[in-house]
Amino acid sequence: MRRQRIAKQHTQVELFPFLSILACTIGTLILLIIVLTTQALSKQEVIIVAKDGENGSNAAKSPRYIECRSTGLILYPGEISVPIPDIDEPNSALRSFIEEVKANRDSEYIIMTLRPNAIDVFNRVRQIIEQENIELKKAELSLIDIGYEPIDAGWTLKVGEDGDEKSGETTPKSTNQEPVESAPN
Repeated sequence: MRRQRIAKQHTQVELFPFLSILACTIGTLILLIIVLTTQALSKQEVIIVAKDGENGSNAAKSPRYIECRSTGLILYPGEISVPIPDIDEPNSALRSFIEEVKANRDSEYIIMTLRPNAIDVFNRVRQIIEQENIELKKAELSLIDIGYEPIDAGWTLKVGEDGDEKSGETTPKSTNQEPVESAPN
């Protein structure tokens, strides 16, 4: 009896399709990294919308801006600078600004922009405005509306003049206008 030889078939594993899929995936990931890095390093623009639609409680009001910096305040429109020692003065530009908004509180409100390292200035101004609101509440009058918006140290705040401040716009700049101070350890 003869034995039949059964030819053993060797199955070969081909890795070429797997490697081509892996190469395509790596190429796609590299492209994605390049696009995201380019977008992160490019000049970007951020808009702070002060009046967004007609549904909010301040939809019929115009915003007035107070920019809180570690060196003091800037009041918009007009870019009036108020140094830290003058914030608590009774005849300061800040007090006049608050009195103007207080007189027009039915048509204006305040947006305070907060820069890094300016939390102390922010708290002082907020305390002054809240003190005015306490007096208005005692007299049973409407209060001064306040909004808060944190912004980056390198951004400049652009506000329209002539009472046409529909929104404040912040754009990053390559040079900071305010030096960033390190926190005490």
